[in-house]
Amino acid sequence: MNEHFWNTDIKFLQGIGPKRAEILKNEVNILTFEDLLYYFPYKYIDKTKFHKISEVHSEMPYIQIRGEILRFRTEGEGKKERLIATFGDETGIIELVWFKGIKIIKQLYKINEIYIIFGKPNEFNGNINIPHPEVEEISKNQENKENLSLQPAYNTTEKMKNFSITSKTIAKWQLFLRQYIEKNIFETLPEYLIQNLKLISLKEALLNIHFPANFEMLQKSEYRLKFEELFYIQLKILRQKTHRSKQIRGFVFSKIGEIFNTFFHTHLPFELTEAQKKVLKEIRKDVGSGKQMNRLLQGDVGSGKTLVALMSCLMALDNGFQAAIMAPTEILALQHFATIQKFLGEMPVKIGLLTGSTTKKERRIIFEELESGNLNILVGTHALIEESVAFKNLGIVVIDEQHRFGVAQRAALWKKNEGTPPHIIVMTATPIPRTLAMTLYGDLDISVIDQLPPGRKPIKTVHYFDIHRLRAFEFIRKQIEAGNQAYVVYPLIKESEKLDYKNLEEGYENVLKAFPPPKYSISIVHGQMKAAGKDIEMQKFISGKSQILVATTVIEVGVDVPNANVMLIESAERFGLSQLHQLRGRVGRGAEQSFCILMTSVKLGSDTRKRMEMMVQSSNGFEISEMDLKLRGPGDLEGTQQSGMPMQFKLANLAKDGQILQQARDIASQVLDSDPDFSKNSENFLLKKQLEKLFSHKTEWGKIG
Repeated sequence: MNEHFWNTDIKFLQGIGPKRAEILKNEVNILTFEDLLYYFPYKYIDKTKFHKISEVHSEMPYIQIRGEILRFRTEGEGKKERLIATFGDETGIIELVWFKGIKIIKQLYKINEIYIIFGKPNEFNGNINIPHPEVEEISKNQENKENLSLQPAYNTTEKMKNFSITSKTIAKWQLFLRQYIEKNIFETLPEYLIQNLKLISLKEALLNIHFPANFEMLQKSEYRLKFEELFYIQLKILRQKTHRSKQIRGFVFSKIGEIFNTFFHTHLPFELTEAQKKVLKEIRKDVGSGKQMNRLLQGDVGSGKTLVALMSCLMALDNGFQAAIMAPTEILALQHFATIQKFLGEMPVKIGLLTGSTTKKERRIIFEELESGNLNILVGTHALIEESVAFKNLGIVVIDEQHRFGVAQRAALWKKNEGTPPHIIVMTATPIPRTLAMTLYGDLDISVIDQLPPGRKPIKTVHYFDIHRLRAFEFIRKQIEAGNQAYVVYPLIKESEKLDYKNLEEGYENVLKAFPPPKYSISIVHGQMKAAGKDIEMQKFISGKSQILVATTVIEVGVDVPNANVMLIESAERFGLSQLHQLRGRVGRGAEQSFCILMTSVKLGSDTRKRMEMMVQSSNGFEISEMDLKLRGPGDLEGTQQSGMPMQFKLANLAKDGQILQQARDIASQVLDSDPDFSKNSENFLLKKQLEKLFSHKTEWGKIG
């Protein structure tokens, strides 16, 4: 690639200028000619195909029909005025609707003239219509026959449209850039890879991704560009992993000693599942290898990750080291602290808790005991990474729900030791789809706890519309009378004009009316409360003094109340699948049968219906995460914006391109096995050059996982 040409400021491209350049930068991060060239269409419109009106239904994507305008009429007044044209062909009629530009449209288009209509069908009051269609005269259409094939469509925003930057505008700019591709694009993959994988050239791929010669060339172009995008990410990840395993030494935990064995034989609360045993063996092997462990521990809600994390910490204690467990919220840190204290019982293990609420006096004692080595395990929040927190010999760090921490915060733990870094376990209760794990955590070793402890009953999940709220409340009342407790979760704290979802304040009032004091006691918890107030309300619920906890998603992780067996999620359509699954996991922790009620409005889109159906049908977190990825795409799942990787892919889609990703990883692994430094094969110098270009501005966060 001719760097000088493609790095040219986008404002210098014909038809753009400084104002439009500013909009492109702010809205879609296009700053240079290269950025525009790599701004790919999100779909292609096949304008060679025509539908009959009788075939058209509202679930169809953009369609094209040919016919005549039979009559015009207007409805509504003022701002609500709309123009409706009845449009027909030999098979039926359909309505075309405009809400703007009504006078101009009436002047432009005539009754009984033949037109080609292009647009997205929509259903309103039982009738199919096409809002704001593209209308083209047959004569003009004949002139444009050569442009009728696959036409690119580019994503635009409202602000872009305000500056007349439409999909057609971007296509026009891409057409202008096209003439420079032949002389200014150079290959970015070694020739031997192109030959072995039968890839088309980068020039051909970039020409055909914007203006495909035919469907076959479009497929070849997409494959070439997706492979390259995923290949360089995998090359980066695997190179980092190889470097770490070779260069970074770790503490050797040479023995399983008295502390671990005492706990295992006399304090284990239940028999370990086979999955837990397998994970502990993997961790044991890592910490005894002399290499620094960086392991991701995945496990569904209630699978026993905390117990595995504690037993890993006990391995460190047996070898003379300290351990730290860091959680993203004070509630979760308190929960871990209480759980571990309960697990350890009277064992001679000193455990401390450090959060934002810890007093100065308590902090001073903790710091002294940490530095002297008397404090064995420190549980805490972000407070653990403060400079004043100094360990005598930190051997292992467990980071829970790690995606909630920024990478700089996670990396700060790395520096708690001079010289040798601690072993790292990062835990998540959000099962991660395989393709996402390969990309986000491809440089970590991955352990999975995919079994629940024996005796756990599956949670029964039902979907109610909000018109049936009284039925849900009646069910909760019966469960409370039987001695159980319930959660009621809302997505918002205060009413939002934009979002018509039940909010916490209004919801709390409704719950109070349905469950009036003094017969019932209700706790309320949300993110804007002070820690002390939150703690008081939580303790009321944990101790059983209140029967219902009304909350926002602050209770998504870490709250463990075995007596609570009902989870009512209001405005469930507001949540993603993984979040719904996390919330549901707050119940089902006791011996009683547990229930989850998903409450939504009656009006639901098809994707939302699929989410609700999936939750009702499945309690498997891994199945649910795969479906979540398909419905939502990778987006910012698992804090991807913090990972140092360009997870906003330009073309690849982790939900659909798993096979290409696996191939890219396999090829990257083969390249590194044969030439780890890119020095043996002269063609591999190109790989080194491309990696530097793509990732030179990225921070090296792999060291902390």
